[in-house]
Amino acid sequence: MAVNWQVLVILVQALIVPVRLCDIPEGNTHLVKSLNLKLLRTTLDTSNDANPSVYVGLRLSGDHNVEKEKEYFRKLKTSIEAISASRLGIKEGEPKTGLLALQLMAQKVSCDDKNPSVRNRLITHMKYHLHKEKENIALNGKPLSNYYQYSLGILAMCVNDKFVDRHVVNKLILAEEQNKFGHGGTVSIDTEAMAGIALLCVKRFNNYPRELVLHMKKSVKSIKDKIMASQNTEGELGNLYSTPLAVQFLSALGGRKDKDTCSKAITALMDGIKEGKFSNPMMMSQLMPVLFHKSYLDVANVECENINSPLLIPSSPTVHDLVVVGEEFYQIRLVVEGQNFNKLIEVPSRSSVLDILKTAQKQNSEFSFEIKDTLYGPYLTTVNKVAGYWQLLKGPNISLAQGIADYRPDDRETIILRLGSF
Repeated sequence: MAVNWQVLVILVQALIVPVRLCDIPEGNTHLVKSLNLKLLRTTLDTSNDANPSVYVGLRLSGDHNVEKEKEYFRKLKTSIEAISASRLGIKEGEPKTGLLALQLMAQKVSCDDKNPSVRNRLITHMKYHLHKEKENIALNGKPLSNYYQYSLGILAMCVNDKFVDRHVVNKLILAEEQNKFGHGGTVSIDTEAMAGIALLCVKRFNNYPRELVLHMKKSVKSIKDKIMASQNTEGELGNLYSTPLAVQFLSALGGRKDKDTCSKAITALMDGIKEGKFSNPMMMSQLMPVLFHKSYLDVANVECENINSPLLIPSSPTVHDLVVVGEEFYQIRLVVEGQNFNKLIEVPSRSSVLDILKTAQKQNSEFSFEIKDTLYGPYLTTVNKVAGYWQLLKGPNISLAQGIADYRPDDRETIILRLGSF
């Protein structure tokens, strides 16, 4: 009888212990630390403004350099205080919902409560932006920004323990039900994941009508199904760079049946780190919580005291942190669809698409382009004086998962610029 009781206790404990789906397998400690250091080193770059996503990623890691993090937050604080002190309002075509959301999350994880008025003003701004986004969805069928930023805004409010208006939440639920998270029939897995994390967060509040809660649960299941169905043969969920957010969602959701999916996704991420494919600070910052079995939901309960500080930045970067052009030359075919531009461009090996565009512009008077700086890096806005949503593909018809500053084509590869629709 005693044995039976012992078995029963073990079974009960198994049910009580939280399901940990997406743990990093043993033997990968060096990869985790290398990426942590790589992200920390980006804070030393003084050529760009402080990135709130980088700071959130560092604060959600398991290892820290407290002094460097504090120093980086001081840089970030300048822009946070400037926005919080500015007037409410959204210039036409310039919604800042995503940036504001990340700044609000950064303020939360900083544990800087000396001036609560800054946080309160940020929250007021966030409420206003979400209201305007919701109005635009009602009038035009889409947010002023996009559903990724809209979801991030909802999440930022939620992890700051602020109730999100049910009409705002309902618009996100309807968008999921109507399959609006994507472009041209292609599902955007990072948008699905961000929406899923936001809904998991707001579902914790007890102030919503029962019918809305049921719709939340239905949407979360729909998001999960789409993410699970997106896994490719390499284990990536959507693609390598949407996988971190997708894993964050699955990890936060829990569910024993998803362990195999999560395990394959983690393997893909470890291989990506090993191959040096994570160099963009935004992508690294989204991956960092995953490496320590966390998600953006943990912003609500970040550790503020007794933080260890073992991360030391080496005096010189490692080989993986350096991206330099090679000595040999590649020939890359650059094609602008619909504009009769099809040229071979010779560039040093390891050149980025941005390097190729710059070379093409120097060598061809009939080619020009314009970019806009974003937290994700430079974004292509205009080609040959035509502004719009320019898609980047490699021949014959494969969308690039990386931005123009990050993707480095192989010799004889074809890069296609295609004007698409949002």
